[in-house]
Amino acid sequence: MALIKSVRGKTPVIGAACYLSENSTIVGDVEIGDNCSIWFNAVLRGDVHYIKIGNNTNVQDNAVIHATYQKYPTNIGNNVSIAHGAIIHGCTIHDNVLIGMGAIIMDEAVIESNSIIAAGSVVTQGTIVKSGSVYAGSPAKLIKKVSTELLEGQINRIANNYNMYSSWYKE
Repeated sequence: MALIKSVRGKTPVIGAACYLSENSTIVGDVEIGDNCSIWFNAVLRGDVHYIKIGNNTNVQDNAVIHATYQKYPTNIGNNVSIAHGAIIHGCTIHDNVLIGMGAIIMDEAVIESNSIIAAGSVVTQGTIVKSGSVYAGSPAKLIKKVSTELLEGQINRIANNYNMYSSWYKE
């Protein structure tokens, strides 16, 4: 069972049919929707502000989600994949987004729907990634628009695969 810990009178709320790995950590003011998966060594630390995650979202191994004290909560939509080792901090991520491995999303950034942040990218504070964009680099910049192939072949495929993978661990 995951480490689920109350802090400052706030206890995480976990939706239906979620998979939480045994060594994931979920602390404080965190709300996770239905059909989500939180993978090995992932940390969701809602001690300084809230973290809200929609449905069908996966937070992969070693990812960290946090917020900024009294300033910037973290809001994550539906059908989002946060890949291995990503850092999500005090930002907003809309629906149908893929955050690549090792990417960093900083305070006040907004990642609009149907977008991809490439592996290793750094989305700096206050950046707005428009819907349907692929951003890459450090600092991350627009490199192209999301095609139907990328939407189906990456964003949706990965989110759906993580639902399947989590079912293997629920048996």
